[in-house]
Amino acid sequence: MTHRFNQPLGGNEMPRTGGPATMMRLPGADSAAGLDACFVGIPMDIGTSNRPGTRLGPRQIRDESRMIRPYNMATRAAPFERMQVADIGDVPINLFDLKKSVAIIAEFYRGVLSHGAIPLTLGGDHTLTWPILRAMAEKHGPVALIHVDAHSDTNEDMFGEKEAHGCPFRRAWEEGCLQNDKVFQIGLRGTGYSATDFDWGRDQGWTCIQAEECWHKSLTPLMADIRDQIGDAPVYLSFDIDSLDPGFAPGTGTIEVGGLTTLQGLEIIRGTAGLNLVGCDLVEVAPPYDPTGNTAVIAANYLYEMLCALPG
Repeated sequence: MTHRFNQPLGGNEMPRTGGPATMMRLPGADSAAGLDACFVGIPMDIGTSNRPGTRLGPRQIRDESRMIRPYNMATRAAPFERMQVADIGDVPINLFDLKKSVAIIAEFYRGVLSHGAIPLTLGGDHTLTWPILRAMAEKHGPVALIHVDAHSDTNEDMFGEKEAHGCPFRRAWEEGCLQNDKVFQIGLRGTGYSATDFDWGRDQGWTCIQAEECWHKSLTPLMADIRDQIGDAPVYLSFDIDSLDPGFAPGTGTIEVGGLTTLQGLEIIRGTAGLNLVGCDLVEVAPPYDPTGNTAVIAANYLYEMLCALPG
């Protein structure tokens, strides 16, 4: 059978343990030229404040993506029948200079967006979302944001530094990258330094939904409400794997108890279908703390679900 678009390498053509070390064993590409969507890795953990290891995340996610098949049996999405997709490799960050890396990431994504491709990012620590949002705002204007995370990542600084994985959304707000009435943070939880730690976003007009509000329920109704509020605005999805309960995803640096389930994560991602998604990321996968590989397996499947949710 001849296909118009790139296809993942099938398990009957090459054993799943072989083939190219790309996302879903897709063809690789040198740039986003000619692509509708692309997978990009950012192998970075120099913005991490606790356990390191997310620099190894993109490679492990790619490896654990080898079992994903092209057709989504639940949503009926068939992204490789309607989009040209490839893995364009990793951003060449500077592992010894976080500030330079922020600039490198922003410039790299300007290039991706100049080709009209929608980037799906494999992280990497959460610092990386700030420079991506900078490039997004330059292309699309301020964007709506769906941010799934145990932490709000709105610190003023960390150890006196503005660049850190606890600060990206504060920086993006300062740069005018966000539509404040269309920012949704889902899954916030854990301990804090004061009772108002999650209120900074609320003070900006953001909707901040703590994990306890999600316990024991489907998040499909929540996502329907979020879709109604976002409308046709360009929207970016940033999914921190530590939003999930550590029973599902132990392979991350800053785990918190009482997190979302894998099913709720799927409901959130599938609930973005129909929105004007302009980019997505899946961050904070740290393979050294992922003994079974399950965290990376979940991450790989969530990235595929993001691909399935992209506008046609």
